[in-house]
Amino acid sequence: MLNAPLALKLFEGFSIERWNDLIRPFALIEVDKAAEKMALAYIIGKFEEERGGEIDWDWAMHAALFELFRKIALCDIKSPVQRMIKSEFPGEYRKLNEWALEQYRPLLGDGELFGMFAAYLAEIAGSAPPQGDAVRLRTARVLRAAHKFSTFRELEMISTVNEAQRLEKIRGEIWLDIDEFLDLRGVQKLITRQRPFRFLLSIEQLRFQIRWNQTPRVPKTSVLGHSFFVAALTLLLGRGTGVSLCPKRRFNNFFSALFHDLPEAVTRDIISPVKQATDGLSAIIKTIEGEVVAKELLPLMESFYADELLYFIGSEFDNRILEGGKTRAVPFEELNARYNDDRFSPVDGMLIRLADHIATFMEADLSIKHGITSPHLVEGRKTVLEAYQTSPPVSNFDIAGFLAQVQ
Repeated sequence: MLNAPLALKLFEGFSIERWNDLIRPFALIEVDKAAEKMALAYIIGKFEEERGGEIDWDWAMHAALFELFRKIALCDIKSPVQRMIKSEFPGEYRKLNEWALEQYRPLLGDGELFGMFAAYLAEIAGSAPPQGDAVRLRTARVLRAAHKFSTFRELEMISTVNEAQRLEKIRGEIWLDIDEFLDLRGVQKLITRQRPFRFLLSIEQLRFQIRWNQTPRVPKTSVLGHSFFVAALTLLLGRGTGVSLCPKRRFNNFFSALFHDLPEAVTRDIISPVKQATDGLSAIIKTIEGEVVAKELLPLMESFYADELLYFIGSEFDNRILEGGKTRAVPFEELNARYNDDRFSPVDGMLIRLADHIATFMEADLSIKHGITSPHLVEGRKTVLEAYQTSPPVSNFDIAGFLAQVQ
């Protein structure tokens, strides 16, 4: 279940810079990397499903969250150093991961989630054998391939401003890592710069777009990083609804949150006050987004996941189901009582909206606390507070109490 200390800990990921011993043409942030990795995992995983291979999306989503937990706890130790410790001093590496786990014991009130995190760390540390059957192992390979290719993309981005000699050894190591996954159809398509790669380029544009671009703010957050943070919050919020969400609902919630700002890859971020400048502007922008997505993004999507992605982003903040091939909005209570079943492909849009508002509030509030403020940040923070000040729980989550704890 989500709580304020855990959300604040997750937000630390926006302050962790990557590749900080090399020249960087833009900020390379840990949460942005997590977001791109999961977008790639979705693409690669969908190719595997198209070939008849089942993917354990539940494990993939939680593994992404746990890996960010681990990165935040161990951010002072560079990845190459961690790999050396794992290879040469496996006992110490296990202790290091156990120490990272203990940092989250007071934050994770959810005993089941803590147990899952412990199992994940034990597995990657080598103190426990890989869990599960062929499905689980296939999923682990998809996630690992996504991790390696997203690292490769970062290397390509910084290669334009670094001398070749600085990157030669790193490039060779990454190519060797990727070679292990060349049997995956999605990786083949990405490496050979086919349609999935062009789609990835569009997704990456969200990494360059900074939220609250009209005001100074620390830490700055990209649209892509914000989207992963919203997805992580949505995953945690879903565990506290009081309902055992069906697998498709959990999957839809996470990836709808991850891709909820995808249209901004072609429209760019338009802040809420501007969207609300006139009574009809918000609806007009939504219509234009749909047209632009159909024209510029849809041709980059594979046919076997295009409809699903459009379902994710079409009415991103509505509780909804698919019935008879059509999207239908339903209230939260009905979603639980009648449609909490994979065959209805349910989505908790209001939960995603809540996570989006929490992220927005924290982006403004934490910058103000750091001493970097502006009328935009103060107003944004105030707007979220007022919206939920006397609000009843949303999907059984006490948002007013949560915001009071964050402040």
